[in-house]
Amino acid sequence: QVQLVESGGGLVQAGGSLRLSCAASGLTFSSYSMGWFRQAPGKEREFVAVVARYSGAQYYSDSVKGRFAISRNNAENTVYLQMNSLNPEDTAVYYCAATNSPHLLPSNTNKYDYWGQGTQVTVSS
Repeated sequence: QVQLVESGGGLVQAGGSLRLSCAASGLTFSSYSMGWFRQAPGKEREFVAVVARYSGAQYYSDSVKGRFAISRNNAENTVYLQMNSLNPEDTAVYYCAATNSPHLLPSNTNKYDYWGQGTQVTVSS
């Protein structure tokens, strides 16, 4: 059974930083590209970042490029999202997801096979 468990969310002031983690089990982690998505109240789930299987190549949404960094540790079956220079617009539930899509860096939610339960990030002004 595949499980993705996010952690590291919380309340932070604008300009601050948080580091999210997602621990995966039940799958061959290195064979999956891993993505982060977020969903704010009343909005659709949106793509944040993805790190490719094997190569570790990365792709970011324009809204977080230069502020967020995604990384993975295949030995620990974990993917991270370092979030810097946070602003209130970053407030959302953050989800990690796994895909073995032939497309290495997918940004569409429908390309992902497994999802975590999410972790809340709240940025105060």
